[in-house]
This record gives sequence, C-alpha cells and structure tokens, in this order.
Amino acid sequence: MPAKRQVLIVGAGPAGLLAAQELAKHGLGITIIEEGEDVRNRNCPMLKLGYCTHCRLCHFVHGVGGGGAFSDGKLNLNPEIGGNMLEFTTPEHADELLHRVEHFFLKYAGNSEEEGTKDHRVAELERSAKSAGIKFIPIRQRHLGSDRLPKIIERMVADLKKAGVKLLVRTKAEEILVKGGKVKGVVARDLTAKKPLTLKADYVILATGRGGARWMAETCRKLKLDTKFQPLDVGVRVEVPHEIMDAVTKVNWDPKFHIRTKRYDDFVRTFCTNPMGFVITESYEDFICVNGHSMRGKKSENSNFALLVQVALTQPVENTTEYGEGIAKLATIIGGGKPTLQRLGDLRAGRRSTWERIDRSYVSPTLREATPGDISMALPGRIVLDIIEGLDALNKVIPGVAEDETLLYAPEIKFHALRVSVSNLMETKTANLFAAGDGAGVSRGIVGAGVTGLIAADEIIKREKHGR
Repeated sequence: MPAKRQVLIVGAGPAGLLAAQELAKHGLGITIIEEGEDVRNRNCPMLKLGYCTHCRLCHFVHGVGGGGAFSDGKLNLNPEIGGNMLEFTTPEHADELLHRVEHFFLKYAGNSEEEGTKDHRVAELERSAKSAGIKFIPIRQRHLGSDRLPKIIERMVADLKKAGVKLLVRTKAEEILVKGGKVKGVVARDLTAKKPLTLKADYVILATGRGGARWMAETCRKLKLDTKFQPLDVGVRVEVPHEIMDAVTKVNWDPKFHIRTKRYDDFVRTFCTNPMGFVITESYEDFICVNGHSMRGKKSENSNFALLVQVALTQPVENTTEYGEGIAKLATIIGGGKPTLQRLGDLRAGRRSTWERIDRSYVSPTLREATPGDISMALPGRIVLDIIEGLDALNKVIPGVAEDETLLYAPEIKFHALRVSVSNLMETKTANLFAAGDGAGVSRGIVGAGVTGLIAADEIIKREKHGR
C-alpha cells in the first residue's frame, strides 16, 4: 500500500482547523504545527472570572484556536466583511463557502441564534443611515460568545484527532523546504524538547494568523514571494449605555456603518459592536491596545464598539505596521502603561478627563484598568477630528451616541499583515505552497480565515483526485 500523501499546516487558527477538517475526509496524512499551547492550556485566569482582558497570561495571539480563541466569537457571514472573498471567487461559490464555515462552527456550538437580517427594520435603518450620509451594511451573523468559544475549539480539535490529524503544539516553524520550485516540507523546532524537526510534506498551508505575521513576512522575503503593505485601522473603543445602542443592535447584533468624513474625505467605520459587553485590553510586547467582547452568560449595562479610521501610506513611507506601532507606543507612554480613557465632552473641550469627572457621569466604564487623560495627546490630530466627525454623523442614526458622557478608550488599532501574493486558489508562486488566513493578509477575522483555508484545502483535494 502506498504511503499517504502528506499535508503540513502551519498554524491552528480557523484557517488551519477548517482546512484540516476538510482534508481529513480524503485519506491524506494531516499534521498541524502550532507555536502556542493547546486551547485548554492557554491559561486565561480572567476568563474564569467571567471576562478576558487579553493579557500576557492568556497567550491570546498564539495557540490552538488562533488570535480569536478568546474573542467575542462573532461570525460575520458576508463575503465582503472580514476581507473581500470576491477577490478570489464568485458570489455563488463564496456563499457556499460561508455556509460551510457556519456549519463547521454550529456543529460544535449547538444552539446559536442567527442575528437579525430578516427584520423589516433593516430597511428602515438603511434609510435612516442614508439620510445621514452613512452606509449601513446589513449582514447575517452568528454570535458564539467569548465565554463559549474555547470549549467549542476543544471539541473541534478532539474530532480532528479522532480523524487522524496530528497536532504538534509548542512547535515553531523555522524554514520552508523548497526544491525545484516546489515545496517539500518544513524545518521546525520542538519548543518543549528544544530540538529541531524536519517534517516532509507534499503540500504546505501557511495559516499562521496574526501572531505569525512577522514570521510570514520574513519567510516571504527568503523565498522571494511578492508582498505588499495594507491599510491600517486606527481609532478608539466607544462605550455607551446599552439602551442607546439597543434599537440598532436588535436589528443587527454587530451593525456595520461606513462613513466618509467631510473634512478629509477619510473612510471611517464601526467595528466589533458588543451589546451589553465589556471593554478589554490587548497586551503586546511593547504597547497596550483596547478591544471589546460580549458573552452569552454575563452581561454589562453598556454596549461598546470600535470607531476606526483607515490609514494608507504611499511613497516614500509604506510600512503601515511600523506607523501603527509608533502610535500605539506613544499612547502607552501617555497612558502610563494603560489605555487612555476620556469623555467625549472633555475631548471636545480640549481638556483631559479625570476619575472625578468620569465617576459622576451616567456611563460607568467596564474597563477600570485605564488612565483618564487626553487621547489627542496620543492619536494624530487628523484621526481625532475624524473620530469626532464620525460620532456626530452616527448620532443622527443612533441618537445619544455622541453625548458628552460617551466614553472613548484609546488606542484601538487593527494591524493587518503584509499581503502575500497568491492565486485565486491561495497558492504562492512556489508550487504546492499555499497561504491562508490573517497571517497572509488575505482575510480579516474568523470567517474570512476559514474561507481561505477551505479554498486551499479544496484545491489540494482536487489535485489529489486528478493525480497531480
């Protein structure tokens, strides 16, 4: 009997897990290597108390489940959200792929309500947004909840192992083996035993996620694969009483509003709305950012969302990652190692916030590990003006969102990996070497990553069936 053809997947986030699940159905030998820990060992002590602060203790970037393992667990089921899938396939095929990703998660999640897209109020909200010069994008969504997602991932992994998939955690990819323009495997290092491993493979899928974005960029440089920088998203996390957002979030759990500012013609968008959720921190090596999540079993009295300004750089400076990190480091200095918190009214008045002003407000912050201050000391002036203008526009659609008491946390920055040049099948110019997910810059988020992983897996299965 001939030996099984081998597929090696670098990264156990959604792109890697969905690719492995599909490939395992077709008699291939599948090995996943993951630099971080298994999800049950990712040590999130704060999650046991009901919330996760994405601190250094939980290894929130690396590990099985990827960077989204402790996220809000939103599935945005639209081909143009979380990256543009229509770059790679037709609308009909994209819809099929979205349903496959949805089915994969629901298989392990059990009951999960589909958040409203069939309600007549969608059309009303679209009209209201248009009258304010804003584009509202209604999308079909599922909300898994950050308190449920780790267990969902555990069940996924257990099924993969039963199907014969090998999962090597604490194993870091170091070098891609290529011969004659075709991938041959990966040189990795067992971080526990501290020994090198040579893993031969007929196909390799690089699905490193955002935690492996720098390694991916360096690997592309070594292999002379084309890459390009992508725009950066810089802004704040906005927090208001949940009653203000309630009418909108009942129409769409995570409403997407797109705004063009009048002063600079900049693109501003809402992102990651969390009804009755919590603002949290994200700890990186050299700086602190903010994020938000909501849970199925624990609620707050507030709702939060990100308001982000898109920043693209051109000649002679194109490195949006370094620019974003520079902003984040300055903000961390201004906040004394913590995010900066400010009332919108104080920002408009040109004064810093204090705990005394914040505590007498009717909005009580869900994140107290922040420093009251002035976000205009940390974020570029153009960004600050875009944020104020964006909130004023939103206030016409969501009355009360731009009141003086509204809380702003900074910085919220969405870094996007270097975009790896791939075909519509996710293949690089090195034969049988595929790149998928957020680490390759071809997706942004759980669903988009899963879709790109499936595209790569489907092509490998097709090649095996045709003996290529």
